[in-house]
Amino acid sequence: MKTTKSSKAADIEKKWLIVDASGLVVGRLATIVAMRLRGKHKATYTPHVDDGDNIIVVNAAKAVFTGRKRENKVYYHHTGFIGGIKERTARSIFEGKFPERIVEKAVERMLPRGPLGRVQFGNLRVYPGAEHPHEAQKPEPLDIAAMNRKNVRSA
Repeated sequence: MKTTKSSKAADIEKKWLIVDASGLVVGRLATIVAMRLRGKHKATYTPHVDDGDNIIVVNAAKAVFTGRKRENKVYYHHTGFIGGIKERTARSIFEGKFPERIVEKAVERMLPRGPLGRVQFGNLRVYPGAEHPHEAQKPEPLDIAAMNRKNVRSA
């Protein structure tokens, strides 16, 4: 009788991947990145072990939404005080100081909440421009645009 293999932390081989987000749809980008961060693309996937890859997302400020989400999508946060709910549109975040937070939040909300999810989210690096300080890790390019024609917005 065969038994199920469970990966140990010492057996895991992590790769570094780089994704160019210019022209990619935010939600589709986030689902693929979240799956890779969790390690679900590997045959050795184990739910309680961090066996995902390290992912670098560049040009996050050039990611796009479909439809009218850029103007209509609203992000809420609460200050903790009575009546302290605040809202911002996706357009105001993209035009603001930290446009990469759109991609970060989309991926973060697709990961599990808990200690393991926080560790997996720590393996994500998002940069608004094309420069990143991870050349020493020799990241391999991951072409999300070629996976499915819907991953790139057709204007």
